[in-house]
Amino acid sequence: MRIAVLDAATLGSDLSLAPLDEVGDVTVWQTTAPDEVAARVREADTVIINKIRLNESNLSGSRVRLICVAATGYDNIDTAWCRAHGITVSNVVGYSTDSVAQLTAAMALYLTNRLPEYTRTVRTGDYTRSGIANKLSPAFHELAGKTWGIAGYGNIGRKVAAIARALGCRVIAYKRTPAPDVECVDLPSLCRESDIISVHLPLNSETRGLFSREMISLMKPDALFINVARGAVTDEQALADAVLENRIGGLGIDVYTQEPFPEDHPFYAIRSDDRVCLTPHMAWGALEARQRCLQEIILNIRAFEIGTPRNCVNI
Repeated sequence: MRIAVLDAATLGSDLSLAPLDEVGDVTVWQTTAPDEVAARVREADTVIINKIRLNESNLSGSRVRLICVAATGYDNIDTAWCRAHGITVSNVVGYSTDSVAQLTAAMALYLTNRLPEYTRTVRTGDYTRSGIANKLSPAFHELAGKTWGIAGYGNIGRKVAAIARALGCRVIAYKRTPAPDVECVDLPSLCRESDIISVHLPLNSETRGLFSREMISLMKPDALFINVARGAVTDEQALADAVLENRIGGLGIDVYTQEPFPEDHPFYAIRSDDRVCLTPHMAWGALEARQRCLQEIILNIRAFEIGTPRNCVNI
């Protein structure tokens, strides 16, 4: 089996791809530009990608029969076209639950405890020069007793809920179908009631732009909004405006509609704001999570080879 890895750089330089040699003849490209995709997949039986877009324009005429996504989300692949042309698409589920939940909690604690301001006080020497044993401004607050709203109550959402409850929070969730283990509410109620909102939704036609300017306007003026799902489930300009106009308390964002985001992106202007924690789409990528992801991809390839494909998203 000929295997092409198109964007290995997105998997981290510390992750060895040597285990892939056990399942095929592997060619690895660190990055692949859009106009290079068609040529690089033409003779491959299996393509492994993370962020590369695959569709008729670059798959037509190729011998590809399996696409392995090094992720849970697959909105960058035209799955309907692949299905119609006999190409199986397999993703990886559950590998990053702990990693994403950990960063979600870290962002909430970072912003709630006002850590940018407090650590800067020590780094700059202001604390040493003050002659005062402690500094307690700006005010920070306990999470215990606050309401944590979770949009998307899958594996990651449930893990975040467990962390939130451990911190003493009331947990509510926005979910298409009610779940017995959480208080479910509609989206406007989630926005109105939550002190913290964290987003764990897939990107599809129903969720694109879900957190609109209107929904953002319903949020509490001190609410924290955390998105570790997909940038396009939000109105990014409206979120940036809400911070600049002091209509929400802060943002924790790991995902963007354009990655990396350019200088004219709404978040570029607020990237240094103490009320904002922006990270470079790294929530999923703890080393242990990436190692699990690679092993799952290998299992997907082996299962496909013996005619029992697993983790298929387009069948």
